[in-house]
Amino acid sequence: MYKELDEQELARYCCGRDRLAEDELYTRYAARIYTLCRRYLGDDDKAKDLMQETFIQALDKIQTFHYTGKGSLYGWIRRIAINRALNLIKRQRWRTVSLDLMSHDKVQEPTEEVMESIPQEKLLEWISRLPDLRRTVFNLYCIDGYSHREIGEMLGISEKGSASILAKARKQLKEEIQRYLNRQR
Repeated sequence: MYKELDEQELARYCCGRDRLAEDELYTRYAARIYTLCRRYLGDDDKAKDLMQETFIQALDKIQTFHYTGKGSLYGWIRRIAINRALNLIKRQRWRTVSLDLMSHDKVQEPTEEVMESIPQEKLLEWISRLPDLRRTVFNLYCIDGYSHREIGEMLGISEKGSASILAKARKQLKEEIQRYLNRQR
């Protein structure tokens, strides 16, 4: 019965503290939320903990959810996970990252064909190895679609600082891609 529920009905059952509905909510979204947490934190154990905390908060606050159309329940839970990840990252000490705006990236941009040849697991591994701030800005901008202005507001940095950090993250990833391609030859 619960598998057939649409998001709005599932949220309504969860508001009533229906344990089977809560289990269904977790079953539907846990894998995607874990992947999101893993992208931000770069560590399996921290990502699992954050995913669990996200679902606890979501179920505690499910009565504040407002259905706005298909996908809105996942979007609401996703936003909770991102906010929790950002708060966790802000509490940790940032690794020192130079905000040198004059850095010149001489590493060639990989083609779409090259990118398609690289296993997704490799890309996720390289992203997870970025320093905290670079990984966070990369995820917010490239994957979650936030602007540099929004990222700056979320992280307490300037818009230009966000752009500079993203450039450094992209350069680091391009270097990883280049090393990988050189080993494949």
